Amino acid sequence: MRYLADTNIFIYSIVDTDRLSDDVLYLIKYNQIYVSSESIKEFIHLFQRKKIKVNIKKAEDILGYIDTLGYTIKYVKKEHLKTLANLPLVENHNDPSDRLIISQAITEKIPLISSDTVFPSYRKHKLELIENN
Repeated sequence: MRYLADTNIFIYSIVDTDRLSDDVLYLIKYNQIYVSSESIKEFIHLFQRKKIKVNIKKAEDILGYIDTLGYTIKYVKKEHLKTLANLPLVENHNDPSDRLIISQAITEKIPLISSDTVFPSYRKHKLELIENN
């Protein structure tokens, strides 16, 4: 089966697998996992701002981790942006990157794996969510 890893799941996969539940670790190990190009952008930003520590010398080296993990990059497309443009705002959630990743999952009909506690609010907008507890 196919799954889309949210940015937090992608980062935990690299720097802190102890933060991933056994169920999520199983899904990652035995399924096709996608990571949004938006998550990679977020990772690079956090790395350059020294908000996360990972054993790489330069930001572009993150692409090697993607290959090592066996993840596939899911690039943002026009149809994802159309879903984003029509996705209602959810109270207490203003992160545009999250909303774009959610839009990708909805458009592609791929379950999204995340630890974000506000994401369940998007289920009513056709988001299939796997929660990392």
